[in-house]
Amino acid sequence: MEALLARPRFPHILSRPWLKSSTLRAFSSLSTPPNYSNQSRGGLPRFFSEALPLSKQGGVVRVQGDEFWHMTKVLRLDTKDRVELFNGKGGLIEGCIQRIDRTGLDFVALEDPKMVLPQTTQWHVFAAFGTLKGGRADWLVEKCTELGASSVTPLLTERSPSISENRVDRLQRVILAAAKQCQRLHEMTLKPPTTVDGLLSTVAQPKLSFVAVAEATPVFRALSSFTKEASGSIIVGPEGDFTKKELDLIIEAGACSVGLGLHRLRVETATIALLATLMLWSDS
Repeated sequence: MEALLARPRFPHILSRPWLKSSTLRAFSSLSTPPNYSNQSRGGLPRFFSEALPLSKQGGVVRVQGDEFWHMTKVLRLDTKDRVELFNGKGGLIEGCIQRIDRTGLDFVALEDPKMVLPQTTQWHVFAAFGTLKGGRADWLVEKCTELGASSVTPLLTERSPSISENRVDRLQRVILAAAKQCQRLHEMTLKPPTTVDGLLSTVAQPKLSFVAVAEATPVFRALSSFTKEASGSIIVGPEGDFTKKELDLIIEAGACSVGLGLHRLRVETATIALLATLMLWSDS
């Protein structure tokens, strides 16, 4: 009986060296508290705060709300733990948690704040995603944030005529979470919804504007006709595409129509494909 109890229940699994080592690593990581000084990017956990200390000399700010909850309830941070605060405008400061109570915590600066200049590549996205369902609009905005879009504007069209206010509030939270995850210091701007008529003045500016159109000139062939630019506008229509009148107005205002392949793409797929292409084109 003792021999039976001592025998492994799954000898055929634990006898595999590669699985055994990975299994042991998995269990050891569960029993070891996370080391926030050794993150994948080598940074401290970072949180958003509109107000930052002006200097390390007596610099204390109060953190409340969702960020307070994330720091203390999700990550289980405690007093003396070191963290970073950023304000979404390029400001970043390192400090530690000085005091925690029921309503918030006090962050004390350990150094003077840094100010990081915005990136030179600035592409502005206009996408008709107001009617997208099932979290697809969240995904679009999240990936635009990660890729480095300067702003996203919900585009109102005949086939995507509105976007609810509560959805706009949710998208703001998505942008903040994505900025923290990708360690972006300049928060992407979610602009008020605009109509095609309201878009035309932007398209008419000297900066480049590209509109995704089925069966148009492939995007890489179209880009070969332009000198590399670091900013401009990306325009993507709704499911069902723009009406002929809307598309004619956008192109007549100065937008270049570009194709994204043989397949019909969803709004969020076309947006991210075009944004990624232009960001890489600009950076190269």
